[in-house]
Amino acid sequence: MNEYVAGFVVPVHRALTEPILMGGAPRSVAIVNGTLAAALGLGLRLWIAALVLWFIGHMAAVWAAKRDSAFVDVVRRHLRIPGHLDT
Repeated sequence: MNEYVAGFVVPVHRALTEPILMGGAPRSVAIVNGTLAAALGLGLRLWIAALVLWFIGHMAAVWAAKRDSAFVDVVRRHLRIPGHLDT
């Protein structure tokens, strides 16, 4: 059953199949979270609140990425497509 047909087997590098993460969180979420924390810390000079916001946001994103690495796409699709079977 595991016989390979010549010309139909292609090695795929591991980096092409894994999600892009920054510190364990998806890249887009980490950038948005860091930008919001930087705006809060630098713009409003609320340093402690910015660090708390960044830490909690990053840990939540890491937790969600461990459970499902495509959670950003799932949430985006959930917000875009309305629920037709809601009661």
